[in-house]
Amino acid sequence: MKALVAYLSKTGNTKKVAEAIFAEISDEKEIKPIDEVESIEGYDIAFLGFPIHAMGPDKKTVELLEKHCVNGRNVALFITHMAPEDAQELPTWLDKFRQAASGASIVDVFDCQGQVAKPIKLFMSIAPDSKLRSWAKQDNSKGQPDKARLDRARAFSRDVMKRLREGKTRAEDRKGKQQK
Repeated sequence: MKALVAYLSKTGNTKKVAEAIFAEISDEKEIKPIDEVESIEGYDIAFLGFPIHAMGPDKKTVELLEKHCVNGRNVALFITHMAPEDAQELPTWLDKFRQAASGASIVDVFDCQGQVAKPIKLFMSIAPDSKLRSWAKQDNSKGQPDKARLDRARAFSRDVMKRLREGKTRAEDRKGKQQK
């Protein structure tokens, strides 16, 4: 099996998660910034990682996902964000990534908190939107992703690779559990 781990990282958070995922793959593998990826054809699985910008993928991310996520190729997404993992808005934001990658066979999606960049936090703290100001005030992302989150990323990687070897996607796993 051949795996690619590709990422877009502006502050280093997504790169840390990419490196944790990469470290757990025992098969033939490559890791690189997504800008260096011509195609994910030829890989059995592509782990593609991005940060959330403005409550979803930015325009460049959407373009990259639409370019690479075609022909039912196996893709596992990993997303970093400043929000706590239990934020009620988070599922909606993650769905925007799934929609942009809908041409692929999405094996699974991982997300975790990453430390918000200081300029972004400053912008949020003075933004006209009261929700953004509130999030900036409540920000608890310092030091993220921490060891526990990186351990979860490693477990995600192992789980995706195991399911691919067994020929299962996350949707098939859920369906099988519901039938039991």
